[in-house]
Amino acid sequence: MLEIERKFLINSNDFKADAIKEMRITQGYLCSVPERTVRVRVKGEKGFMTVKGIGNESGASRFEWEREISVAEAQSLLKICEPGVIDKTRYLVPCGEHTYEVDEFYGENQGLMVAEVELSSESEAFKKPSWLAEEVTGQTRYYNSMLMKHPYSKWSLETD
Repeated sequence: MLEIERKFLINSNDFKADAIKEMRITQGYLCSVPERTVRVRVKGEKGFMTVKGIGNESGASRFEWEREISVAEAQSLLKICEPGVIDKTRYLVPCGEHTYEVDEFYGENQGLMVAEVELSSESEAFKKPSWLAEEVTGQTRYYNSMLMKHPYSKWSLETD
């Protein structure tokens, strides 16, 4: 139940040529405080509920619990989520021994693309493809739970 992942920005669409799968994801948050987020998601033809804890000091590790629920349940729960729905396409892109999950965002987060790679330990080595840009692991502004409150399209209007 420990999630270890590193997060990166993307510098091109080159990853799409190597994607083995893509799916549309709609998600909302029943609770979005950093200490515990409760997410509801429709991912393709499935529904999920996920609880995540606060990240460790590096931001690479945190508690995660997820269960599949019916799409009908997920759609009903999305109606009572906090304002700000996340809409994105997720691409699965194999690279070396790992598979990157690359999210291309829509709506108020249009223009943002982020890749995540899950690891078995924080020190595990992994191949970095040429389309990876700056690492943003631990930068909370890139968490989906923050993107729904402070969308990417409004960042230039806000002070950091």
